[in-house]
Amino acid sequence: MTPIPPPDRIVVFRPDHLGDVLLAGPMLAQIRSRWPAVDVTLVVGPWCADVAARLPGVDHVETLAFPYFDRLPRASLLDPYRRLFTAGRALRQTSPRYDAAVIARDDDRWSALLARAAGIPIVAGHDTRRTRWVLTHRLPAARRPAHVAAAGVALIDTASPSPAAHPMSFRLTDDDHARAAVLLGSAAPRAPLAIHPGSGSPIKRWTPASWGAAVRAVTAPDEPVVLTGGPDEATLVAEVAAALGRPVIDLAGRTDIPTLAAVFARCRAVAGPDSGPLHLAVAVGTPTVHLFGPADAARFGPWGAAERHAVVAGGLVCAPCGRLDWPDPADHPCVRTIEVGRVVGALRRVGAG
Repeated sequence: MTPIPPPDRIVVFRPDHLGDVLLAGPMLAQIRSRWPAVDVTLVVGPWCADVAARLPGVDHVETLAFPYFDRLPRASLLDPYRRLFTAGRALRQTSPRYDAAVIARDDDRWSALLARAAGIPIVAGHDTRRTRWVLTHRLPAARRPAHVAAAGVALIDTASPSPAAHPMSFRLTDDDHARAAVLLGSAAPRAPLAIHPGSGSPIKRWTPASWGAAVRAVTAPDEPVVLTGGPDEATLVAEVAAALGRPVIDLAGRTDIPTLAAVFARCRAVAGPDSGPLHLAVAVGTPTVHLFGPADAARFGPWGAAERHAVVAGGLVCAPCGRLDWPDPADHPCVRTIEVGRVVGALRRVGAG
């Protein structure tokens, strides 16, 4: 890729949800390291504004209801292009103007078109079939690392990215820590184990009975276990709590993202299926165990030291297929057939046992 000339103002587009936005952190830190005086704007969906504001190297956060990522039905086939025209006109009116744009997602043609429509002279991104004809600066596929965090860093610098040199991070405040302390209390003699059993796709989930067996194997009978989840995962969390048959701290629906991060920072380990909250735990430095099925751990696995973060993947020969829209998730065996003993072993390896 032709090196990007030193910019005065740069805009980074990351339309995804929690996990992918967190994985853009190493790239943002690399931008700041390479050009210390540059003014950086990160554009994310409104669903990730509170996350984006806590990432390294970001001066400004703007939100945009990216089509295809807002999880809403399209009003019409023309709707994405109407949004592009409106957003492009707004970006053109930004003063001072941006002189470079980075398209963080490798197949994000819409954001690349938006940057061109806004008249931004440098539009850098990954050389893929969907994007290459829109970009001015392309990172060839042969030089793109497999992991999305490393691939982001490679857009900015040709050095070999690594979790040690380019770690994830998420800034916590005193208020975040105070809220977490209230939720967790102080009765436990040691940092608790946290389980986040939900995920964006039901296909990725393990069974409550399996979680119960695994947690019982690595915790004392009277030790409280932290269960986390969003408001729509309260039923799932309750099922896991019932399977545990012991005291739990049920935080389903009781935390925003910064508070959840502070809760994880107080835990000795966090386990769950591949999801954004597991990446959040990595970003605050807590050991993790990630259960993988249809998604590719080589691309989306934990970006951290191998001795602190473990992946337990399903054994189907068709994995990773990347398909998350299976018609009957309850019968999908990809994650559900992972043996309890493998998860117990992973928990013990990262220090949760």
